[in-house]
This record gives sequence, C-alpha cells and structure tokens, in this order.
Amino acid sequence: MLMTVIRGLIICFCLAGSMEQAWAVAVDTPLEDPVLEARARAIHKQLRCLVCQNQSIEDSNAGLARDLRILVRDRISAGDSDEAAIGYIVERYGDWVLLQPPIKGGTIMLWSAPVVFLFFAAILIFVWCRRRSGPMATEASPLNADEQDRLNALLDDKDQA
Repeated sequence: MLMTVIRGLIICFCLAGSMEQAWAVAVDTPLEDPVLEARARAIHKQLRCLVCQNQSIEDSNAGLARDLRILVRDRISAGDSDEAAIGYIVERYGDWVLLQPPIKGGTIMLWSAPVVFLFFAAILIFVWCRRRSGPMATEASPLNADEQDRLNALLDDKDQA
C-alpha cells in the first residue's frame, strides 16, 4: 500500500516537472528590421503593464502586455512614429498606461502629493518638537489669587468629607 502511494507521488512529481514547459510564456515574434525592433522595445519600456501595474510591458509576462507589445510592433510596422504609436495606446488606455505620466492638470496632484506630504510632515515634526521643549513643558504658570482660593476651598471640602 505504501509503495503504491510513493509510486503515485513520484509519477505526479515527474508529470509536474514536465508541465513546466507548458506553463512557459509564448515569445513574441520580433520585427524583421532590427532598427524597427529597437524602436518597438524602447516604446515597450515606456508603457505600463495594465495587469502587473508596476512593470513595463517589456518585462511583463501577462497576456495583455503581450497583446500591447504586438500592437506597438504593428503600429511601428505600419510606419507610425514613436510618438504616434505611444499616442495610439494612450488614446485607448489614458495617461495611466505611461510609466511616467505627463505633468498636466489631471496628474498635478499625482506629481505634487509626495512634496506636499513631506512639507506637512516637517511642519508637524517641528510643532511637536517645539511643544516638547517649550516653556510649557518644563514648568507650569503660578496660580492667581482667585484660583488659589478656589483650590483651597476644594481641598477643605475634601478634608471635611
């Protein structure tokens, strides 16, 4: 019984090892002209994979990234300039598809958010440090006569109770 289980496991591992090639990603067909292929690859490095979101389509193995690589190659083969090929993709997917989106009205918050965050963090740290080292942190102001009388009255009431 045990030998049958072991044999079954060995067969499963062998089959899983042979399936590795079936899981490999299909390689794109490069363009015939090496100059056009170099242009296409340069464009691939500028476009974000819509599935992986933090990789260029050049580095991604996702199916959609492969489709975008093929689309860029088709546009380059059709005679589009680099800007026209990128513009064609941006028209369909928006500025978000660019790894470095342009600075304009819609993306100004995206570009300025880190600077604004650091500015407010510096102000908060400055205020916090100032309060810790200010005069209020080391000594309390003395009570005036009315406050002292009220305190004495409260203490007397406490002693009587």
